[in-house]
Amino acid sequence: MSGIEEAEEALRELRSALEKAGVVLPSLGLDPVSLVREVPSPLVDLGRCSVQTARRLAAALAGEAR
Repeated sequence: MSGIEEAEEALRELRSALEKAGVVLPSLGLDPVSLVREVPSPLVDLGRCSVQTARRLAAALAGEAR
């Protein structure tokens, strides 16, 4: 599995886990600049979110998700 494929799989896993916790990060994706290097070094970009989403994410990480 290539680094990009691995990053795409990790992204799917993260998106799924966040959705189960009631958290949607609208800008979640792979950083395009990290993919076009001579030797790709994929980065997952979490992007920006609202205050409410940030609180949901904090609660999910603390184990308080619904």
